[in-house]
Amino acid sequence: EVQLVESGGGLVQAGGSLTLSCTASGFTDENAIGWFRKPPRSQQEGVACLSRSDGSTYYADDVKGRFTISTDNAKNTVFLQMTSLKIGDTAIYYCAAFYSCKTYPTSADSWGQGTPVTVSS
Repeated sequence: EVQLVESGGGLVQAGGSLTLSCTASGFTDENAIGWFRKPPRSQQEGVACLSRSDGSTYYADDVKGRFTISTDNAKNTVFLQMTSLKIGDTAIYYCAAFYSCKTYPTSADSWGQGTPVTVSS
């Protein structure tokens, strides 16, 4: 089972930037690493996904142009660079390792513990 540890969350003013990290170990056949978020009083939603096999990236519409998902050369850490942050980006951010960016991870897949991001006005 993949072990995932997120870090980098915190409090930031609207318009500011923050970079989240997800350090992973124990990959088997998981080809996708994705970031997801759970806003207060809302359902969990996908944010960005990176395909480990070819580096393809995918983004939710409301973060395109503002967020960037990337990985280090060893592909053990996945970053989520967040710029032009909005109050609506406030959420607990989770990373997950799963089969493909074209699918949605389930509770049976590997998830990190989450890192909180709060965007203030």
